[in-house]
Amino acid sequence: MTADLLLRPVRDDDLPHFFAHEQDPEAAWMAAFGPADPADRAAFDAHWARLRADPRIVNRTVVVDGTVVGRVAAFPVGGHTEVSYWIDPRRWGRGYATAALSALLRELPRRPVRARAAKDNRASLAVLRKCGFVVVGEDSGYAEGRGRQVEEWLLELPAAPADQGGH
Repeated sequence: MTADLLLRPVRDDDLPHFFAHEQDPEAAWMAAFGPADPADRAAFDAHWARLRADPRIVNRTVVVDGTVVGRVAAFPVGGHTEVSYWIDPRRWGRGYATAALSALLRELPRRPVRARAAKDNRASLAVLRKCGFVVVGEDSGYAEGRGRQVEEWLLELPAAPADQGGH
């Protein structure tokens, strides 16, 4: 049920919700590339201050029926745009991540768009595939959320055929 899902710019009063979502150990493990210490509120606040001050980053709060259920973002990495999302683990399995990412992608006119997912995060891989992303490679990196190297899939939402004409 995602009919009442909407995205809006992040507000100050969203941050306590985001912080609470990051306290779930299973969610932190699944995300892998989250903070080393999810309970460090000062680090969380400093991180969000940097994110919100960067005009190149598109941050959106995911709201369902007036309740903050997560966040979705697009940000520059090298010369490309990459996306990420985090949904309250109590709301998993309801299609919110897929609906939120789809809505964000409608805001992003430039393709391709890239994403990453820990190889063992099947749910995130499913969300990305439902939104049209395809696996284009593999990588690994140190994941603070797990305290070790993590293998990940590199994915890309290719340009639509009409977008490739160079108009």
